Parts: sequence; C-alpha cells; structure tokens
Amino acid sequence: MNAAWRRIGSSGSWPLLAALLLLALAVWPPRVQLQRPVFEWQVSFDITQSMNVEDVELNHAAVSRLTLARAAMRDVLGALPCGSKVGWSVFADYRSLVILAPIEVCSHYEELLASLERIDARMRWANASNVGKGVTWAVRGARSIGPHTSFVFISDGQESPPLRANETPPMVDVTPGEVQGWLVGVGGDVPVPIPKTGSSGEPAGYWKPEDVVQGSAIGGTQNHEHLSELRQDHLQALAKLVGVNYLRLNTPDALRTAMLDRRFAQSQAADIDLRWIPAVLALLLLAWRFAPDLGLLRGWQPMRLRVRQDHSVRTRAAGSA
Repeated sequence: MNAAWRRIGSSGSWPLLAALLLLALAVWPPRVQLQRPVFEWQVSFDITQSMNVEDVELNHAAVSRLTLARAAMRDVLGALPCGSKVGWSVFADYRSLVILAPIEVCSHYEELLASLERIDARMRWANASNVGKGVTWAVRGARSIGPHTSFVFISDGQESPPLRANETPPMVDVTPGEVQGWLVGVGGDVPVPIPKTGSSGEPAGYWKPEDVVQGSAIGGTQNHEHLSELRQDHLQALAKLVGVNYLRLNTPDALRTAMLDRRFAQSQAADIDLRWIPAVLALLLLAWRFAPDLGLLRGWQPMRLRVRQDHSVRTRAAGSA
C-alpha cells in the first residue's frame, strides 16, 4: 500500500485524485445548516389616484409616489437574506387586500420583481381612500398569515372623503403592537393637483374641487381635497394607534434600512450552499497540475531559484577570468 501511494506521489497523479475528490464534494455536498436572521414581510401599497402625483424624486427625476415606493421595494428584495419571505397587498377604498402571500425571496426573486412592477392604480376597485381602515386591514392581513409576519403599509395618508374631527378607525379586534411593522409615508409637502385616470389607466385630466368631497380633514381648516400632499401627521397618529413605527420615504435607502432592521428578524436554520469552495479548490489544483504541460508557466521561475542561477553564472564567469 505504501509503495502504491509512493508511485502516485512520484508520478504527479495526486493533484488529479484530490481534484476528483473535491469535485465529488461539489456535486454531493454535505448538509450544512447555520443560524441566520431572516425576515417575513407583507407589504401593502396604496394604489389610489393620489399616489400618481409626481412630487418625489428618483435619480434626480420627478416620479410618482407609487413609482418611488416600487423602486424602494426593488432595492429591498435584492438586499434581503435568502430564507426571507415577502408578499404583496394593495389598498383602495377601506381594505388592504392580500394578492400574494409571503414567498421566499431568493427562489422566487424574478416572480416577485415581475409582480411588483404590475402593481399600479389600474388595480383599484374604488376611488375612495379610507387610509385608517386600510391600516387596520393590513394588520389583520399580516396577523392571519402567521405569528412571525410583519407588515409595511405605504401611503400618502390622504383620506377621501376626508375624516370628521377626531374620527379613528374601528379597533375592536386590533390590539396595538400585536403585529410589528412600518407605516411609510410618501409624498411632498406642497399640495398639488391629483391626476385623474380611467379604469384602464388612461389620463383624464385632474381632479377639480367640485369632483371631490371637501371638508376639514382630521379637524384642521384645510379645504383642498382635490389637491394632495403627504399627510404625515395623520400617518404618525395611525402608527401610534396600531403600535408600529413611522417612516418617511424620501430615498430607496430609507426603506431598505427599515426592513432590514434586526428587530424584525427571526433566527432560522438555513441551508448554506458551500459547493463553490471545493469547486474552486479543484480548479486551482487542476490549473497547477496542467499549467506546466500547457506552457503557461514557461519562463517563470521562483525568485530564489533565479537568484541562485544568477549567482552561479557570475561565479563561473569570475573563475574563467
């Protein structure tokens, strides 16, 4: 046996055997599991027409509020660790409806991106917007999915028709803080006209004062419900009411930071793909074994050997002189 191993070593075959063993490991890797943080989010987008107002920026260009929300969510999908799950909901009228329950982000990345791009105002089933009730429906939706599901609700906070003074959504079956999450506000500070669109998304001008119910929103004195700006005070009050955090979305980075907050993570044993390690080692061994035969190392010598050769040449020259 020892003689056989000596023959293998002397013949230079051991790199091939080692590479073969490493490739076998790459094809049939041992099951490796590590504990790592993962997230589970149900994300609800306000798809009412005020979200089409172009008063926010993305890459130094004016875009709609919904466009910024989708762009921010694309960044989040690329940043979430494998094992995390994301699902979509849409809000209009008074309900936030689940259209896709949370699915794993790495194995369904393309599907999540494709479905995200199709979320827009054409999906709305009413022009009304009762944001307060929509938030409580988002809580119920996340709660029904599972105990580890958190939610994100992205909206400009505009109620249409406007709420009466001190009006709050029904909270009979909602306990503040029972579901973790973020209420995310998006929009500018200056009231601007709201684009009107048909059921198929075709432009139809702008909403006029006589087209909407005017009134004092949240007990204030404003009377421009045909215009829209971020109703931040209202969203902050709703976040406090249901016991979640509030965030203003100005850049995609803000949403990514919020949704990767470790407070919302669960520790989970996840399979780790380590096949690339033996594959790379096998490639290096094969390159080292066959490089001389292919002439890839021609003219290359270790520095120490080269110094010795130069010294020998100089010694012989001196002796002959």
